[in-house]
Amino acid sequence: MSLQHSTNPEPLFDFLNEQKIPYQRMDHDPVYTVEESKKLNLGLEGGATKNLFLRDKKGKRHFLFCVEQSKQVDLKKVPALVESSNLSFASPERLMKHLGILPGSVSLLALINDSDGQVEVLIDQDLWEEENILCHPLVNTSTLSLKREDLEHYINKTGHEFQLVQVPCQLPN
Repeated sequence: MSLQHSTNPEPLFDFLNEQKIPYQRMDHDPVYTVEESKKLNLGLEGGATKNLFLRDKKGKRHFLFCVEQSKQVDLKKVPALVESSNLSFASPERLMKHLGILPGSVSLLALINDSDGQVEVLIDQDLWEEENILCHPLVNTSTLSLKREDLEHYINKTGHEFQLVQVPCQLPN
């Protein structure tokens, strides 16, 4: 299933409804960073996320790394999780090419736009223990709360698998 790299969330909502995947939705002002999202009072239940779109040194592998929002990820240790060398943040152009979204809108729900299955998915084990998980629906002006089991069903329906990982974190200064 692909939305032809659509940033319009309505076809995504149609897909969720067709798959009978329930969600709670809250629309809000645009948020571009975790700090901005922390200021929102959404009234939604669920683990808040930080989503990193990464690429390997050669740009041949791409990763969507979804972690609990308060974690300070040690990016130098992430390559060992995926048996790769250096990883860095992918460019906005790569983000659009592979997930069909703009910066600030990255979430697991963007996997619907990766019809070729090129993006590898890593999810924080601690985040996955939450009953509900919060995700942007292709735009940063709305947030959905989905039950973990429903999110897993969604990921599978997009043709993806995911790896649960212990997130390597930086020590506080």
